[in-house]
Amino acid sequence: MQDNYITLVSLLLPEGILEYFDITDATLTKEGLSIYLEEKNTPPQGYTSEQLQSKGFHDQIRVEDFPIRGRKAYLCIKRRRWEVKTSGDIISRAWKLIQTGTRMTKEFAAFLKGIFG
Repeated sequence: MQDNYITLVSLLLPEGILEYFDITDATLTKEGLSIYLEEKNTPPQGYTSEQLQSKGFHDQIRVEDFPIRGRKAYLCIKRRRWEVKTSGDIISRAWKLIQTGTRMTKEFAAFLKGIFG
């Protein structure tokens, strides 16, 4: 049954996001649906051979996505950060999920641009 839920939820979220994020909560209010996502503790590509220590999360961001059943939908995203033990550098995965200059997913921004020009 769990696979059925994952399949259904994956259709509501940007493609591939469940590969890197876990859903921690979902709330429905008058404002809309908020889906809370936390980045999995999987090192970014290029750092798998490094000794990394999780250093928690960046501040949560809230991004608007496609409406669901006539309600606004928001992704509340917490991205992880790690410390490279050998250098002390703090690293994060580079995400291209958000359209530059907006608080919308790239897919949703492109959709609106297509409608409104």
